[in-house]
Amino acid sequence: MFIPRRALMGAAPLLASPLPLRAQAGFPTRPVRAVLSFPPGGAIDAVTRLIAPRVGELLGQPLVVENRGGAVGSLAAGNVASAPADGHTLLFDASQHAAAPFLLSNLAFSYDTAFAPVTQLTSVPLLLAAHPSLPAQTIVEFLALGRARAAAGRPLTYASGGNGASTHYAGALFQKLAGFEVTHVPFRGGGPAVQGLLAGTVDFHIGTVGSTAALVRDGRLRGLAVSTAARLPAFPDLPTLQEAGLAGYDWNEWGGVFAPAGTPGPILARLQAVLREALFQPVVLERLGAIGMVPVGSMPAEFAAFVAAQKALTGSLTRDAGIMVN
Repeated sequence: MFIPRRALMGAAPLLASPLPLRAQAGFPTRPVRAVLSFPPGGAIDAVTRLIAPRVGELLGQPLVVENRGGAVGSLAAGNVASAPADGHTLLFDASQHAAAPFLLSNLAFSYDTAFAPVTQLTSVPLLLAAHPSLPAQTIVEFLALGRARAAAGRPLTYASGGNGASTHYAGALFQKLAGFEVTHVPFRGGGPAVQGLLAGTVDFHIGTVGSTAALVRDGRLRGLAVSTAARLPAFPDLPTLQEAGLAGYDWNEWGGVFAPAGTPGPILARLQAVLREALFQPVVLERLGAIGMVPVGSMPAEFAAFVAAQKALTGSLTRDAGIMVN
């Protein structure tokens, strides 16, 4: 089970001080809609359904989960962008929120102005895993092999969950910082990407810890490095890509909550407090750790700064790597 120290420390203040759960009198007056940008079964879906019962208890109204996946999350985003700014309709989105503005055109709303960030729910570390047949036992050997293969005109291949997926960007950032070419092979989702790696169709994959950890421990895949700035407690012997020489590599998937722009500050504050309290329940911490997610629960201003930084990086990668959706 993977429950980082910072997650446990983050739960302590919740027990020690009252939360601003009644910051806006009269809110909510009806059920709150949680509009998800992914179909059932994804990471943001799992987190939302884990915390929904407690969120409903704290708000005094149920949190009703609606899945509206498709079009890089813009179907859900558009639905929330056009909703009244009263806190009763929320967008539960993921890393694609930072990519969508650069992958889509002619939207009826602007990702830059349509939303008020509420909180980052989770961070999801990634793990660089290779097929066991690849002649590289360590990340240093892997990078040397990659340089040699690229120089010979036979670049290493990597799997992603599809064009424009977070795992596509993880590979694009790897190529940019490693300084040699790797060939992108898109699959239809994260699960098929891992299956492609297991079958030896591709050489490596930078995917979520939850999707590859068991396979690495069983020896069916070879774990070489992690995507985070610091090593992961679940894999203390795996170096970070930064340690391996890719200065600045820090790429995680994430999930967060947005309200329509113009939602009153007191409502945003109450929603953030409620979501954080629900997120740091012991049972939720345990479940998140088991599937490789790190709870965050940041303040609205912190989340806004994080999203802005993610958009800047994602926009740069989209342009440099020529990333497009089908």
